[in-house]
Amino acid sequence: QVQLVESGGGSVQSGGSLRLSCIASGNSYSSYCMGWFRQGPGKEREGVAATDRAGSTNYADSVKGRFTISRDNAKNTVYLEMNNLQPGDTAMYYCAADPASCAYYRGGYYPRLSSSYWGQGTQVTVSS
Repeated sequence: QVQLVESGGGSVQSGGSLRLSCIASGNSYSSYCMGWFRQGPGKEREGVAATDRAGSTNYADSVKGRFTISRDNAKNTVYLEMNNLQPGDTAMYYCAADPASCAYYRGGYYPRLSSSYWGQGTQVTVSS
């Protein structure tokens, strides 16, 4: 059974940092497109960052230079290092794993929403 479990969310002040982790089980994910999405109150789910099987990365413009995605295939884990967090980053963050290649979605390449496995989400709250 495929399962993704996120952790690392929390509440921080503006300018703070958090590191999200997503541990995948039930399969080998080294060939998967792995990514992070977020959904704020009253907003649509948006892609934040993704990494493909070759290790290439993609970021939303709003997080470039502040967030870093990485993966450890030996541990079936993908990370999202978030620095200089701002109130606009407040959202539920979801990990996604797509067995296929990353696909174009709203300005970048991410796991496909319709065919990915999803975690339950971890809340990030940034106060000013």
